[in-house]
Amino acid sequence: MAKKRAIFEEVTDTTAKKPEPRGGVIDRTRSGARGAIRLWLMSLFALVCIMIVVGGMTRLTDSGLSITEWRPVTGAIPPLSAEMWLEEFEKYRQIDQYRLMNQGMTLEEFKVIYWWEWGHRQLGRVIGLVWGLGFLFFWLTRRIPTGWTPRLLGLGALGGLQGAIGWWMVASGLTEGMTAVASYRLAVHLGLAFVILGLIAWYTFLLNRPEAELIAARRAREGRLFSLSTGLMHFTFLQIILGALVAGIDAGRGYTDWPLMNGVFIPPELFAMQPLWLNFFENPATTQFLHRKAGYLLAIFAVIVWLKGRKSSYSATRTAFHAMFAVMAAQVALGIATVMHGAPWQLGIAHQATAVVLWVLVIRARHLAQYPRFDSLRTQGAKA
Repeated sequence: MAKKRAIFEEVTDTTAKKPEPRGGVIDRTRSGARGAIRLWLMSLFALVCIMIVVGGMTRLTDSGLSITEWRPVTGAIPPLSAEMWLEEFEKYRQIDQYRLMNQGMTLEEFKVIYWWEWGHRQLGRVIGLVWGLGFLFFWLTRRIPTGWTPRLLGLGALGGLQGAIGWWMVASGLTEGMTAVASYRLAVHLGLAFVILGLIAWYTFLLNRPEAELIAARRAREGRLFSLSTGLMHFTFLQIILGALVAGIDAGRGYTDWPLMNGVFIPPELFAMQPLWLNFFENPATTQFLHRKAGYLLAIFAVIVWLKGRKSSYSATRTAFHAMFAVMAAQVALGIATVMHGAPWQLGIAHQATAVVLWVLVIRARHLAQYPRFDSLRTQGAKA
């Protein structure tokens, strides 16, 4: 006979297993191989930096039109015989750059500019291969952290778009009457390279810390400083685009006095071309004037942002803004020296490479304003 229960006796199953405590949303997401993906992105970052420098040398040596066809796959194999070299040279001799600039060029001289352009395109193929193999490996082995697949796919899509824009740029220089690529297409090509570089840098900074740490840091974000650094990032990008327009028409090799331009503040030929909009792309006076004045405004704004950043509550953030401002000052000085020496290729490449460093440091400072690194108790005690 079953034993009677008391009225207020709890009905419990003592044999039932207690449920395990459930973690938060972060605990249930896939953390993935954050460190390995970060290393993969860093290798892509290095390759894109090299790509930008080689692209600058390709432009400065007037090599960009030496390959007159777009062959994404078969173009990876350079000419392997004397007959193949003569065939490529004959194609180049049909365009106006040869007829108007390089009439009488020898085959050996042609090979020099050919190798620069081939190397630039080959680097693009290598970057695509490194991205493709890396993405497939992490995706197939399910090592991509939750939410990161669209970001990494987006990088690949932008890389493919960059290749198409590269040919769109080269094609402009192959048309009748052109001896170089269109400056605005060069600006689009370089601008997209900096967008890709910036995204890789931002993703690398994010992957350097666990997701839980990032969420905690986000709660301590310095909103005003983040907004200012975002504005500085956009302004820096605009200045890079203006610099590309200057480089596209070799405007840096004219008006070699400073701070004036041919002895005056505003050159009289500033809007000499018709229609008016053409001056912003084809007029050396206009493009260099805008690049100079934007540089002054950018430097002033950088001082304002730096003064705010140096008062940050976090030492890592302060250090990041100090580094950004130091490179900004160096870039301004290098830009002035480049202009006053007529933009020799050595200074031109140094100016472009420093722009890459500055771009990344601005993004890093912005990242730390959004996700500050907390100082250790020892650091806080020393500061107090």
